[in-house]
Amino acid sequence: MDVLVFLIPVSLGLGLLGLLAFFWALKTRQFEDPEGDRHRVLRNDYDDHPKQ
Repeated sequence: MDVLVFLIPVSLGLGLLGLLAFFWALKTRQFEDPEGDRHRVLRNDYDDHPKQ
């Protein structure tokens, strides 16, 4: 049971860190172009084997 004294704050801290990362991604407009991503996936410009 003594382990819970450490595990609960660690899990809350990690959850808070994930929430802050999500809000940072929203603030920096990481999710602004879903339409462009949809079309970019289907383009033939990209090759599985890059040129060397």
